[in-house]
Amino acid sequence: MAIKTVNGTLPDKYGKYAPEEFKLEGKPVCSLPIDLSELPSGTEDVAITFIDYDAVPVCGFPFIHWIACNFGPVTEIPEDSSRQNKDIIQGKNSLASKFYPDFSEALTEHYSGPMPPDKDHQYTLTVYALDEKLDLQNGFYLNEMYKAMKGHIIDQTEIDILAKA
Repeated sequence: MAIKTVNGTLPDKYGKYAPEEFKLEGKPVCSLPIDLSELPSGTEDVAITFIDYDAVPVCGFPFIHWIACNFGPVTEIPEDSSRQNKDIIQGKNSLASKFYPDFSEALTEHYSGPMPPDKDHQYTLTVYALDEKLDLQNGFYLNEMYKAMKGHIIDQTEIDILAKA
């Protein structure tokens, strides 16, 4: 798996310093492109999680920025797939939490890019190769995705991506 970085960090377009045309309700919404290398034999779908574990001291929980599945057996997830690919199924990110104001589904059930408030954060992108498509609907929660994937993960890989405060 490969993510294009700038000097080892997430490019501005996908996070806190995104231009206004890539923001919704003040949050970055252009999802990052993901290049996947060879998928294991038998892969029928790809699922992803993009989580900020460095957020725990800030908000009390790991911050979910994007969870999605139903990409199919692809070797590339293009830039802005969260908004442009209507075939993927996307779950709720942490902006759907009761601890945040009421944001629209266009924001809470799609990619919401990194905006570290206190210091640079490491974001963990995990890609799962699955032996079948998951029976989930838009707006699912992370725990539902983990339950649906149980027994169907052929392989998984993760990468940490630095985003600047």
